[in-house]
Amino acid sequence: MSLIRQLWLLLAAVLLLAIGGAVSVNLLSTRAVLQTQLAMKNNDTAQALALVLSQQGGDDELMKLVVAAQADTGFYRRIALARADGGTGIVSETPAGPLRAPGWFTALLPISSSPGVAQVSDGWRSLGTVTVVSHDSYAYDELWRGGVRASLVMLGVGLVAALLSLMVVRRIRAPLEATVRQAQALEDGRYVIVDEPSMPDLRRVASAMNGMVVRMKALFEAQAARAEALRRQAHCDPLTGLPHRSHFLGQLGALQQREDGADGGGLVLVRLADVTGLNRAVGRDTTDRVLETIAQVLSTYPERVDGCLAGRLNGSDFALALPTPGLAAETAESIAAALRSSLPTYSGAVRAFIGAVEWPREASPGALMSQADLALARAEAGKPYHAEVLDGSAGAGGLGEGERAWRVQLLSAIEDKAGRLRLVAFPVVDRMGRRLHLECPLRVQLQPGGAYEPAARWLPLAMRNRLTALFDAEAVSLALAGIQEDGAARAVNIAPASVADSGFVAHLRQLLEDRPRSAGQLWLELPEAAAADQFDAVQAFGRTVRPLGVRLGLEHAGERLHRIDRLYELGLDYVKLDASVCAGVAHSEAAQEFLRSTVALLHAMSMQVQAEGVADDADVRTLWQCGVDGVTGPWASQQAPV
Repeated sequence: MSLIRQLWLLLAAVLLLAIGGAVSVNLLSTRAVLQTQLAMKNNDTAQALALVLSQQGGDDELMKLVVAAQADTGFYRRIALARADGGTGIVSETPAGPLRAPGWFTALLPISSSPGVAQVSDGWRSLGTVTVVSHDSYAYDELWRGGVRASLVMLGVGLVAALLSLMVVRRIRAPLEATVRQAQALEDGRYVIVDEPSMPDLRRVASAMNGMVVRMKALFEAQAARAEALRRQAHCDPLTGLPHRSHFLGQLGALQQREDGADGGGLVLVRLADVTGLNRAVGRDTTDRVLETIAQVLSTYPERVDGCLAGRLNGSDFALALPTPGLAAETAESIAAALRSSLPTYSGAVRAFIGAVEWPREASPGALMSQADLALARAEAGKPYHAEVLDGSAGAGGLGEGERAWRVQLLSAIEDKAGRLRLVAFPVVDRMGRRLHLECPLRVQLQPGGAYEPAARWLPLAMRNRLTALFDAEAVSLALAGIQEDGAARAVNIAPASVADSGFVAHLRQLLEDRPRSAGQLWLELPEAAAADQFDAVQAFGRTVRPLGVRLGLEHAGERLHRIDRLYELGLDYVKLDASVCAGVAHSEAAQEFLRSTVALLHAMSMQVQAEGVADDADVRTLWQCGVDGVTGPWASQQAPV
């Protein structure tokens, strides 16, 4: 039982006891007074009546008339004259009128009417004894009315006391509830500071809680900063801050394997010619500034385009991966122009060359790098800052006949009731081999009877035509139907554009409210970039769906995770680390340290941590050792096939 409820019960008990005690004391006191008054009245009436009877000279008829006259007043139950000589006395009895007091009341508080007795005489001769007994019904009625009045007064006093108690309890309850909400927020990984109440006892509690929250927030921020430093140490070149060769190639491979990745893209290589000779000619410091300038030029692309990757492959070579096909030549020329205008200011000895290649989705990173190296070699045969572009995609134009044809195909797939939308399932398993949920990307049959295409083939055009909300709603509906059928938890990807669409959010809420049991088994995943770029929209989305039982998480996380301000306020249930962060972790102590720090940070915020795209047994064992809760990818599909 809660403290507030106990306080209310205590106050109610005290008020009831006080009211009951006060009314009881009032009734008992009034009854005693009434009994005393009845006894005095009986005695006074008996004395007065005896005096009148004594003056009648013993005449029977006159005495009967006196007794009858007294009885006719109606206040007396019995008036009797007993003669001294034993003769026939005079008796007058009057029945009592109806009682207003209820029977249980008269039985609970009986009133005794003591008879009044007086001697009747004629001079020295005793004529008899007169006895007078009053009706007690009037006393009962008066006692009942007095009890009712006292009860009403005490109830009024109790009501006023209850209102005052309500004000006091509310004053106490507000800071207590604020402290409870603060503790619940802390459990959810959110750091909330509450106002300190004026009451000294509660002020100490609130002050202690606020101090603890401030310390935990500072600890989290320090841990996040340390994790970011470890990430840069494990994955980045110390001079330029760009990913080094192995991590860049891992990112490139993960980009090519993503369900929601592009159907092809571009790769641009930049080479600073004769770094050793440049060191001798202008000095190491100037050479470092040249390298940093190249890195800054390339870094502008990932900052502006989601999915774009930049890296430093070795001392002289840089790379830029483009997530969209058809942009390699334009990007290479843009980079060449930027370097041509900035690098010669350091020295005339600075020379750079640019090679670019278009790549299809199925191209391996090794083959792609070979094609890009060939383009770079051709560029080096020309003038400095020359860009050479090769088309390694062999026609990456896609399936459609233009954007309009794509839109028609996509809308037709949504409207067709013949099942042209389908979820595929990949298991996510924990260290015990138990399935946590099924990762269910959406596949679309663009042509009736054709193949079900992965997101890489249709999602970019759906985003361009603002159709992601429709596809995401269909994916959620399919997942809920599947959960209702077999009870297996399912995870569905939600596009960033859908999160910001109020119509989609309202429709999603209705879907979840219509199937509350299935909603408890639904996992919704957003890209890490959505949390970084649309923090408020993601936070509002979480506050809408999580109360309905849905679990909310981030996917493809790792690169920007520690740079998301107030990550703890998103209310996430889990985070899926990107394949580029997890691949090859068994062979890198720095990567392991980064993973351990990241997992500890996320666990401190009550988030589950999973790893994407894991294929190697050694990597899986290392991930378990680092504290990861679940893995997905080829290894998981082999261990727990759907």
